Amino acid sequence: MDTENQKAKTRKLSTQEGAIASVMVGISDSYIIPYALELKATNLQVGLISSLANLFGPMAQIFGSRLMEKTNRKKIVVAGVVAQASSWFLFIILGLIFLAQGPSFYLTPLVILAFVIYSLSGAIAGPAWFSLMGDVVPEKIRGKYFSRRTKFSTITSVTTTIISAFLLYYFSRINIIIGFLILFLTAAAARYISAFLLNRHYVEEITLEKEYYFSFWQFIKEIPRLNFNRFALFTSLITLGANIAGPFFSVYMWKELHFNPIEFTAVNVAAGIFSFLFLPLWGKFADTYGNRETLRLAAILVIPLPIFWLFGQSPIYLILVPQLFSGLGWSAFNLATSNFIYDSIGQQRRGLVVAYYTLLNGIGIFIGALLGGLIAQYAKVDFINIFFLIFIISSLSRLLAAVIMLPKIQEVKNHYRPANKNPLLYFKEIKSVYFNIINNFYPLDPEPFVSYFRRRKK
Repeated sequence: MDTENQKAKTRKLSTQEGAIASVMVGISDSYIIPYALELKATNLQVGLISSLANLFGPMAQIFGSRLMEKTNRKKIVVAGVVAQASSWFLFIILGLIFLAQGPSFYLTPLVILAFVIYSLSGAIAGPAWFSLMGDVVPEKIRGKYFSRRTKFSTITSVTTTIISAFLLYYFSRINIIIGFLILFLTAAAARYISAFLLNRHYVEEITLEKEYYFSFWQFIKEIPRLNFNRFALFTSLITLGANIAGPFFSVYMWKELHFNPIEFTAVNVAAGIFSFLFLPLWGKFADTYGNRETLRLAAILVIPLPIFWLFGQSPIYLILVPQLFSGLGWSAFNLATSNFIYDSIGQQRRGLVVAYYTLLNGIGIFIGALLGGLIAQYAKVDFINIFFLIFIISSLSRLLAAVIMLPKIQEVKNHYRPANKNPLLYFKEIKSVYFNIINNFYPLDPEPFVSYFRRRKK
């Protein structure tokens, strides 16, 4: 099989692998925090779950990027994924201890440790995976390919999360911890299958030149001068602001609003569903106007998201307002950041730069989640619900990051259509593109239905 056919086969395998891996992601993203809460975690401990994992994980990525100097990239990826699959048994053991002995002061710290190990394992594989995917996905189809891959991954993740909700709802009447343990076994099995598919990927051999390496401190010092480094700082500041509130949406629904597992999951998966619906739109928009302009629109959408949580408490409101805008905004942001990295960094330094980029974002997550946890645990305010205060601070910090940093970022490529100064001018075009996409997904002619109702009216 020639090289191009091998690359095409790997792209198909990667789409399948992404869908299988999303079974695990759907479980970890939605249910680790409720699991910790069932083991009697405090608000500060919930903040530490996200903050510590996302601080040490990027450090592991730097280690993973250095491994690429002497180790085949596929071996790094497969080993990291197998280790991540195995880490789920740590969560299972802690649940079995809880079932046998009841609450213990050491269980939640061990859950935090288990999540750090889970994150470290996956992080080691990250730079090598990002590097090899850059080799097999040509630049001209990146927007289309990754939006399609993400679409299938989102479908799987959402489906997994919904099925998991019904499972937890059933076991909540028996012992909800048993339901969590079944989910964690499923996550482990899915990740082992993911490792099998990754082992079938085609990987080009590369030799990293000695000049490719530079330190993280050098990366930081170049922020005032280099466009990509400014972009990395911008995304890390947005991430910091997002994670002031991020871990506490789940706490707010689980502890404050007392949602049952089905209501909790319905709100959580709504953003993923809306993200799936809008991804084709953003793929086309990014290919037309560029990743920088997509980032600008994404920032406008994600800045007010936490504020929307202040104006309603019903699951229907949370789904149709904050989660709708969340799916719209974060799908644009995630697609644009991924493509911006591929456009900016060559093969030699891709793994290393991605590790530094992720570390900077990890520091943002650490600071944001820790700050949110400290506010939730220790702030004493009578004039406002403590979660509402966290949501307002999160929104203001996102606004500050966008106002300061976004004007300093330039588009990498020069073949995109000129940007509109007024973002409202995009809405008409976006509406047209979106309905074309919907018609491609659901090629139904509405005229027979319109004619029928006209006849009925007469």
